[in-house]
Amino acid sequence: MNIFVAGLSYQITDADLKELFEEYGEVSSAKIIADRESRRSKGYGFVEMSNDEEGQHAIEELNDAEYDGRTLSVSVARPRTEGDHPRNNNRGGGYGNRERSNRY
Repeated sequence: MNIFVAGLSYQITDADLKELFEEYGEVSSAKIIADRESRRSKGYGFVEMSNDEEGQHAIEELNDAEYDGRTLSVSVARPRTEGDHPRNNNRGGGYGNRERSNRY
């Protein structure tokens, strides 16, 4: 089960997130999402738990719980859809199919 966790303190590490969820079962992975340029946490992350029942129990227990001075929002992660691509999707520049004027 892939779990989305928001409302995290910016000081939380992958290891901290994993440790928090290990109280509810086996954690396959835990990843804090960071800004590419600044490397600063964006305040959310993902946890992968191998057992769906343990994952659901973790969601129920941790959603709206306070952790490190912040209130967590925990839910089942939804799969990315076609519209969820990052902003830089390599589809070209900003001038697209505009007609050029004959000002030369």
